[in-house]
Amino acid sequence: MTAGPNAANRGKPPGKQPSLAQLRAFAAVAEHLHFRDAATAIGMSQPALSGAVSALEEALGVQLLERTTRKVLLSPAGERLAVRAKAVLDAVGELLEEADAVRAPFTGVLRLGVIPTVAPYLLPSVLRLVHQRYPELDLQVHEEQTSSLLEGLSGGRLDLLLLAVPLGVPGVIELPLFDEDFVLVTAQEHWLGGRHDIPREALKELPLLLLDEGHCLRDQALDICREAGRTEGAPVTTTAAGLSTLVQLVAGGLGVTLLPRTAVQVETGRNDRLVTGYFTDPAPARRVALAMRAGAARQGEFEEFADALREALAGLPVRMLSASGT
Repeated sequence: MTAGPNAANRGKPPGKQPSLAQLRAFAAVAEHLHFRDAATAIGMSQPALSGAVSALEEALGVQLLERTTRKVLLSPAGERLAVRAKAVLDAVGELLEEADAVRAPFTGVLRLGVIPTVAPYLLPSVLRLVHQRYPELDLQVHEEQTSSLLEGLSGGRLDLLLLAVPLGVPGVIELPLFDEDFVLVTAQEHWLGGRHDIPREALKELPLLLLDEGHCLRDQALDICREAGRTEGAPVTTTAAGLSTLVQLVAGGLGVTLLPRTAVQVETGRNDRLVTGYFTDPAPARRVALAMRAGAARQGEFEEFADALREALAGLPVRMLSASGT
């Protein structure tokens, strides 16, 4: 094994700042461990790529690669610095995306996070809106639970969230879209099935089926039950990871459940053994909103998107809200 061309420089302080071209060349070699493949991947000639990596080693004062006649290996320093180089290049890419967004709203990438109890029912309208009104927008959808979405938003992995509020999280701005009532879904023969005058107090003793821990809809349903006077000891069975499974358990006679109005048509329409009942006013409800980072560079764009989304969702069985939440 032969030493790298800059082995004599190991241990010396860096001479100058590395360039992005040098970092890009090194990151490509670190990924492919082959100069020809790396050069092809980033559209650079092999001699230019080799020179860029050598220049980076010179600038940093460390040997990044171990070169042999057959293959390329990362040195221990190269292993560590390859991670840093990728992080720098990713950050620069995000910077350029932000600059593109400022120059031309509704272009580039929009990373939208959506909770599972909203995604199947609102995404068709969201996707249709983006396709028709914002064709240059590259919408990327991530379905995750609320806690994961908030981590993604604060860390910059996500740009905008579509979820149930209030969140009560500092540094997050909520753009309310609508309020929707909850309904009681029962098996066909249940004594509350199909009624339009169900009192909240009926929830005190019902065998309630809920989603697994971590779903905000579970927490909302439990809050509703507590408000109705349900005690902590009342039976609650948690066996479902999603609403589709939940309603099938109801159809099988294992209990009843609460669904938001936007989910009713999708989740109950596939089984004629399911019946929907409605609460007396004021019915228990949840609020759905977009959420963004405070001070986001695209805040104006997101506020406009919220306005357009309110229009797109106007046909749903919900109460639309203004930007102020009224």
